[in-house]
Amino acid sequence: MDIATQAIEGGFADPVFNAQTVFRAVMDAMARPGTLQPLPAFARPPAPLSATAGAIALALCDNDTPLWLDPVLQAPAAVKSWLGFHTGAPLANTPADAHFALIATPAEMMALDGFSQGTQDYPDRSTTLILQVGDLVSGAPLLLEGPGIERTASIAPAQMPRHFVEQWKQNNQRFPRGVDIVLATPDGVTCLPRTTRIKTMEA
Repeated sequence: MDIATQAIEGGFADPVFNAQTVFRAVMDAMARPGTLQPLPAFARPPAPLSATAGAIALALCDNDTPLWLDPVLQAPAAVKSWLGFHTGAPLANTPADAHFALIATPAEMMALDGFSQGTQDYPDRSTTLILQVGDLVSGAPLLLEGPGIERTASIAPAQMPRHFVEQWKQNNQRFPRGVDIVLATPDGVTCLPRTTRIKTMEA
């Protein structure tokens, strides 16, 4: 299959309904951090972009939201063509210019403070990171607290950066500035908004 064909195929079969469903799942996951909101495989993007991350990008990105891709996703022309065709989102020159960032290999991700943090007046101008993770059970256990969590919640996302908890504490300290994270798993979406506090748990 050539790149042009790959770029056109694999988008939403029902663009309005599919986008609304994905958007609602992301918003519900943001409102209840640590919960997994299931998502059907609405999109079939070129590898290595996952079906869930691809669907989230289609629902959230448009021609006003610069998009940054990590090196693994930048390499194949088919991924860039597919995202460009289906979202119209321009590629950001640097992570600090991005409204959204797609990360296929979170373990190798740059530090969170390298992305746009927003400003005190416009904290919503920060980058939302969409991280592809294999699951929420095989990584280092994380204890979550904060708005939208009744007491505590726990997740153990795979393939996270080694010093993620320390970076996240610094992200908390920048509030109302700071990044938000969407974890895209094969089964659905879980979110870590900047208001969520994270502690490590003894396995």
